[in-house]
Amino acid sequence: MNEDIFDVLIYLFENYMDSEVDIIPDTHMLQTELKAAGFNSSIILKAFEWLDTLALQEETLFKSANNFRIFCAEECHKLNMECRNLILFLQRLDILTPTTRELVIDRAMAIENKHIDIEELKWISLIVLLSQEDEELAIAHMENIIYQEAPAFLN
Repeated sequence: MNEDIFDVLIYLFENYMDSEVDIIPDTHMLQTELKAAGFNSSIILKAFEWLDTLALQEETLFKSANNFRIFCAEECHKLNMECRNLILFLQRLDILTPTTRELVIDRAMAIENKHIDIEELKWISLIVLLSQEDEELAIAHMENIIYQEAPAFLN
């Protein structure tokens, strides 16, 4: 049985977000499908709450490209140096904006009692980008990074 929120998020991405599906099933049908796929009910609910919170995020104050980020102790504990460097690297490449950077950090911190690894952070970044309007190019770059189709200097 799958016991990880990322498995649920990746399943949803690969079956609904990354395809040309015109009709997305309602929440109840998705939960039934996820249970049939072997996911635990509590993990499914946590994944849905995680996505709902992302959808409800308000516009942040980071409009300027001339800001910088200092990670607090809790963020440094959950996001190792490799993860923090990836976030800053993605922002330097204009894949993440200051706003999406903050959303990525927020959603990473929302994962309970867990250190986030680099692969999980890549998926969080992609899902955050998918929740934003007019981010097609950034999404394509993140998909390339996740599926390691990007040049080695991006990895």
